Amino acid sequence: MTVFAITRIDHQYVLFGVAAFLCLAIFVSLILTPALSAHGRIWEKAAAGVLSLFVLAALVLGGVVIGLVVVYYWTDIVNFVHGR
Repeated sequence: MTVFAITRIDHQYVLFGVAAFLCLAIFVSLILTPALSAHGRIWEKAAAGVLSLFVLAALVLGGVVIGLVVVYYWTDIVNFVHGR
């Protein structure tokens, strides 16, 4: 049953899932790990982890806003690129 459910997933969803996993892995390796290793006490590490989640939320929100702007102005972008 699981094999048939996986075959119905479009390739866009697989690509989005891979992209989300890569972005999360990059976030953990470049932002979360240095933030946690820079502090010694447990409460400092917890605070750094919570603040790193705020950074993640800001990055996600920025990506959503940029994506919505591109979708909203898509025809203007295409006309600008083609010189119309």
